[in-house]
Amino acid sequence: MFKYFKLEDFECSETGENDISHDFVHKLDELRAACGFPFHITSGFRSKNHSREKSKQNPGSHARGIAADIAVQGGAQRMKVVQMALELGFSGVGVANGFIHVDVRDTTPVLWCY
Repeated sequence: MFKYFKLEDFECSETGENDISHDFVHKLDELRAACGFPFHITSGFRSKNHSREKSKQNPGSHARGIAADIAVQGGAQRMKVVQMALELGFSGVGVANGFIHVDVRDTTPVLWCY
């Protein structure tokens, strides 16, 4: 079904639920191929009952099944994931020390730092 990922990679860490968008995972496959190194997904789908989502007024892109956090090691991987994500049309990119958040929100594209 997917080249680099299994659906289990995206299960909610607190509830085990999984409503990740298959179109989103195909887009992640493209990103993984473009980057040329393995991805470890640290957060995929989050149930609306996940502690982070429950604290929000409106559930975020993880709860909509259109986001993932990708573990990165060092500045070169961080740069490559961000650069390729932007080139491939991901519309939400968050940069942290140990991971990159990517999503395909349908609102104004954004880039932020944690």
